[in-house]
Amino acid sequence: MEDFLTKKMTYNLDFKGKGGDFFGIIIVNWLLTIVTLGLYYPWAKAKTLQFLFGQTTLNEDAFAFHGTGKEMFKGFIKAILLFICFGVVFGIFIYLNMPIVGLLFFYAGLIAIMPIAIHGSYRYRTSRTSWRGIRFGYRGDRKEFIGLFFKWIFFTVITLGIYGPWMIINLRNYIISNIRFGDARLDYEGDGGDYFIMNIKGYFLSLFTLGIYMFWWQKDIFNYYVDHLSMHKDDKQIGFSSTATGVDFAGLFITNFLLLICTLGLGYAWMVTRTIKFMCDHIELEGNIDLDTLHQTEANFKDATGDDISDFLDLDFIV
Repeated sequence: MEDFLTKKMTYNLDFKGKGGDFFGIIIVNWLLTIVTLGLYYPWAKAKTLQFLFGQTTLNEDAFAFHGTGKEMFKGFIKAILLFICFGVVFGIFIYLNMPIVGLLFFYAGLIAIMPIAIHGSYRYRTSRTSWRGIRFGYRGDRKEFIGLFFKWIFFTVITLGIYGPWMIINLRNYIISNIRFGDARLDYEGDGGDYFIMNIKGYFLSLFTLGIYMFWWQKDIFNYYVDHLSMHKDDKQIGFSSTATGVDFAGLFITNFLLLICTLGLGYAWMVTRTIKFMCDHIELEGNIDLDTLHQTEANFKDATGDDISDFLDLDFIV
């Protein structure tokens, strides 16, 4: 009999959500958000995440998002108050006829809260996500992350943006490597130099081909993100790999574009569900971790302030 430690298992990642069901959620969320002058937004966000997570399955068992509108509303109010304070201070500088100083203060303030928002967002959203009752968690240290973030920002500024790819990969390496799935840990091992060369190649080839290579560039980025991701538990691991091609991405983007144009934007729900389905269908997992052996290790964290600030700043969720 083959030793279990060396036996490879496959894992099925799937998304079962339908565009029609998501469209109904979006319409209700949109109407209630307008009627309440925006106050319903946290509940709309919670319902959206609950649907998208709940329709995503691993080995036919669905993920679950346990965040609530009430939790997010508290963070929403704190985020609004914070930005109101920024606005008031900016207004004072305008009143004192110092608009440049006011703008510098405003943007410096936004940059200053970005690492706090990112840290808080991951701590909240991972904690409120589970699979088979096993919670995810984020163990990044806030002080350490803030220090690293500003170091990477400094290098990006003094190199006139050239260090940007290294900053992106450093962020991904740090954040993903601090995510836990029960007593298993995620890991990411990207290299800024490889990412820089890939994007330079993608930019110039897209330019020379009048944008046609853009789909292959997007494929390269997606594959790089997926292929360098893994999960570990003791001496076992699960590797992630992408099967997407440039032609696949061309088909996805062109179809989504036509769907939005032909429906005057009403096809957005189908675009989102198609895109998530596409990603799940093109990610393969293989390894020797028995998912039935995962144990609960992560605590609940219900402060959604960082997640709401991230929304205001339009910060993408890495995982």
